[in-house]
Amino acid sequence: MTSTPTSTPMSAPHSFQVDLRGLVDLLSHHLYSSPRVYVRELLQNAVDAVTARQAIDPEAQAGIRLSASGGRVTIEDSGIGLTAAEAHSFLATIGRSSKRGGGDELHDQALEATRREFLGQFGIGLLACFVVARQIRVVTRSARDPQAPPVEWLATDDGSYTVRELPHAARPEPGTTVVLEARPGAAQWTVPAKVEELARDYGSLLPYDITFDDGKGGEPRPVTDRPAVWERAFPTPAARRVALAGHCAELFGFAPLDTIDLDLPVAGVRGVAYVLPDPTSPAHRAGHRVHLKGMLLTQQADNLLPDWAFFVRAVIDTDTLRPTASRENLYDDETLSAVREALGARIRGWLAELAASDPDRLAAFLRVHHLGVKSMARHDSELLGLMLPWLPFETSAGSMSLQEFAAAHTDIHFTRTVEEFRQIAPIAAAHGLGVINAGYTYDADLLALLPSVRPDLKVTELDAGAVTERLDPVPTAAELALAPFLATARTRLEAQSCDVVLRAFQPVTVPALYLDDRQARQERDRTAAMESADSLWNGILGALRGSAPRARLVLNHNNPLIRRISGLQDEALTGTAVESLYGQALLMSQRPLRPADSALLNRAFLGLLEWATHSTHPIDARDGEEDQK
Repeated sequence: MTSTPTSTPMSAPHSFQVDLRGLVDLLSHHLYSSPRVYVRELLQNAVDAVTARQAIDPEAQAGIRLSASGGRVTIEDSGIGLTAAEAHSFLATIGRSSKRGGGDELHDQALEATRREFLGQFGIGLLACFVVARQIRVVTRSARDPQAPPVEWLATDDGSYTVRELPHAARPEPGTTVVLEARPGAAQWTVPAKVEELARDYGSLLPYDITFDDGKGGEPRPVTDRPAVWERAFPTPAARRVALAGHCAELFGFAPLDTIDLDLPVAGVRGVAYVLPDPTSPAHRAGHRVHLKGMLLTQQADNLLPDWAFFVRAVIDTDTLRPTASRENLYDDETLSAVREALGARIRGWLAELAASDPDRLAAFLRVHHLGVKSMARHDSELLGLMLPWLPFETSAGSMSLQEFAAAHTDIHFTRTVEEFRQIAPIAAAHGLGVINAGYTYDADLLALLPSVRPDLKVTELDAGAVTERLDPVPTAAELALAPFLATARTRLEAQSCDVVLRAFQPVTVPALYLDDRQARQERDRTAAMESADSLWNGILGALRGSAPRARLVLNHNNPLIRRISGLQDEALTGTAVESLYGQALLMSQRPLRPADSALLNRAFLGLLEWATHSTHPIDARDGEEDQK
């Protein structure tokens, strides 16, 4: 007979216990970036309470009064209020909010219909105010239950609280008053000027009238400043631009080059973007100012606009985007992605409008921010076509737009480095070769897209052959007469994987030109790798040897120095002079020097010194090296 095990009686359920001081530490050091957010929490609770009151009683007064003096901060609202039971439930329970409804079906339906108007989403509530307060006193009276007496909820930062009912005279009308007493070390956050500054920063666009009293006996000052400046009516467009410029200077500290409206009614976004008056790095991610239903969410939203829009600072108000848990940034979800794309389209549309109707403003903008537009155009061929007459490029014919350059050159060559362009540009210009400097940010990408916009244009990377073909050939008789000189030159530069050719070109002052291309550089790197590789890799790299052209040293037959060197009778001196020309041309091209190039420069320099100091006995520098060995 088997025995049945007896079951252990289930213990009674227990509630989680929360250490308030530990929670405050968590909030102040990990969730919130600064204690300053306590003012936002006070304003948020007050606004939400008023919103809830309006849902059940649209005729009720809607107002919020904030004051600070003597280390105390007080905020009073005409909102929904609480009963004693609700104070127990809502004010001391994390994750629960009076905005969730109080059991009255009619009232709860009204609250549910307006829930999207609430700012609070996470139920932290007044507990967040303990980041600056040692004690919080709440006196509240419910609008849902007019017969319920006023209630006092008193809590301290040790985690204890009391709730007691007050006489009706203590608060005749529904609403809530919250009083904070500063904790040691946090008094600077309750100074009246600081509280007013924070209130204006966070709450200037909130939907209800908010005033501030500094306790000095004067009239309370308004905190809210509605409607937002970008939504106000102005007598003229010029007056609106002046007002927006003042707003930008106040918020961001600069006078904008221009302004862009960012109204997206379908997406619930309203605002403006201010164009920076000075160039900025494409890598810099500007912080944008975002309000959520009027409450400032963050001043450093770096995910609001596309990365390419680094030339603007934006300020918006939204009622559709989600905040993060700390309510200090935007949650990067599909909605924000769609809004970001739509705002980017609005900025592109502004550029199109300028191109069509105000070319002077567009030119002024591009003088400062052409990099931003080039960044956009990389992903938008339509925008590239629109901007062709405006975007500046450095070319062998000077700075001009692609459209101007294409009018003179249907075959467009480009260099990938600024150094290569600067070496070749004067020669290309003298011989009618169209070259664009693509060594700057985004230019190479745009040139690659150019044929998709202008199919009649041919765009290729500049190579040594294309340049050499444009240079004037030397008469056959003259080249044959210089054959021994050219043979010596080619022999001396064979170790550098460099060919030598003779051409006549302008300007005459350039004695030699070093030319290579990507394939030539790859072949040179392969050769250098073979020299240091073991036998196995030597065989593999040797099998990869291609037929790519090598680098070229183009000697200018028009240059008097070249003519004198080519007439030297001493072969050793001729070789040293050719190495010097190679080194000078290589330095002019500003390419990185290989160890072999550095050794050659050193050898040629010493060889010329030897020749200059022993002119009756010219010495090849390489002979000196052999003697030392």
